[in-house]
Amino acid sequence: MPETDPIRPTDDEARALARGLLDTARYGALGVLDGGAPLVTRIAVGTDAAGSPVTLVSSLSAHTRALKAGPAASLLVGEPGERGDPLTHPRLTVQCTARFVARESDDHAALRARWLESHPKAKLYIDFGDFGFVALDVQSAFLNGGFGKAFRLTPKDLGIVSP
Repeated sequence: MPETDPIRPTDDEARALARGLLDTARYGALGVLDGGAPLVTRIAVGTDAAGSPVTLVSSLSAHTRALKAGPAASLLVGEPGERGDPLTHPRLTVQCTARFVARESDDHAALRARWLESHPKAKLYIDFGDFGFVALDVQSAFLNGGFGKAFRLTPKDLGIVSP
């Protein structure tokens, strides 16, 4: 018996749901390869002015060292609601390439200002020497909008133009 592809054609409703998950996320799960083994950690998440995901990381963390060794990563955003089965709530997995943002760049200054708007408590540590921004350049994405609602998305579907 042939298997049917569970992935639906991407439509505007899926695009809007995925974009909304990315825009409202303040934290997510970052997956990296650490010495060839998978490592997943919770990180703070935001977006740059173009809508691409970014994070503020410490050079002391294992995931930062892993990203410096190999920039391939994935980011999962979307949290279960208060009621119902957690698997019925939407979530978005973004496959991306990490790009470290130089502290002396104009991009860093813009990210810093934007980050503090959405993460005001970061003011306590954002300027520490070990902290810096990582842009997560989207390669592709997978939206699970709940049971039977799976979609593949491109950066364009998310309204992102890759750098």
